[in-house]
Amino acid sequence: MNQHPNHKTTEDINANNKFAMRLSLVIGVMMLFMKVYAYWLTGSAAILSDAAESVVHIFAISFAAYSLWLSMKPADESHLYGHDRISFFSAGFEGAMIILAAFYIMVESIIKWFSGLTLENINEGIIFTIFATVINGALGFFLLVRGKKNHSLILEANGKHVLTDSWTSLGVIVGLLLTKWTGWLPFDPIVALIVAGNILWTGGKLIRQSVGGLMDEADKEAHAKLLQILSEQTQKFNIGFHHLRHRNAGNKLHIEFHLLFPDNATIAETHRKATLIEQEIRRTFPIHVEILSHLEPMESHDAVHAELLNTKG
Repeated sequence: MNQHPNHKTTEDINANNKFAMRLSLVIGVMMLFMKVYAYWLTGSAAILSDAAESVVHIFAISFAAYSLWLSMKPADESHLYGHDRISFFSAGFEGAMIILAAFYIMVESIIKWFSGLTLENINEGIIFTIFATVINGALGFFLLVRGKKNHSLILEANGKHVLTDSWTSLGVIVGLLLTKWTGWLPFDPIVALIVAGNILWTGGKLIRQSVGGLMDEADKEAHAKLLQILSEQTQKFNIGFHHLRHRNAGNKLHIEFHLLFPDNATIAETHRKATLIEQEIRRTFPIHVEILSHLEPMESHDAVHAELLNTKG
């Protein structure tokens, strides 16, 4: 038995997600130009690392925007379960882009360190970087909250990337201030390397999340919650259940289970009780769910399966 989604609610969520992604792309481009200008003013390795992360971020946002659009397409003859799992590819791609930026930052920082360090217009560079930090911090928090609220892995991954960009900018500010106060130029590439390490960690976590989703890694919290609901509901109706399976498709949760009814139960009765159980599951999970419940006889269950196996043999 499948859930029919509330189209109005789904359309509202999709519209909100599209707006959030467009906002992220526009602000990302603005931040890139601002950081490139700040690097041109200062020649700072830390600011260069920040700008490099923003370049990668633009590519990641572009792919995320495409992924979001594709995930909203309904199921078709080629994709009977829809296109939601593109969310995991998007998170993995964003993670890979973050890691690429981290390695670039490390290489450039080391090259600048050994080739000779020069810094100019540090005050202006600090001002531009503070501005970028505040904007990215607000945007990242907004995307993360919106993604969690709408259960969009794509927006969550994008929000984490933007927050990573914000942490990068904050590290740059620290490096520039230390350099200004002490006059010791190596603070600049050292901070850039530290920031790169943080970026590397964030990218690795996104890839781990992507692989887990693509491999249908079970959500232990969701599994415990489903077991509790099914146990309470089947006990309430004096029936049984088994073969519980579920997987997260990115924007929705697919759930399957078998319900065991007395042999003398009518089709109308079993259908009503199964529907009530499904409704209870939907009320518990805020994410969109699709449920497939298989109805079986309780007393003759094993005998029927044994007979079918013997007939097949």
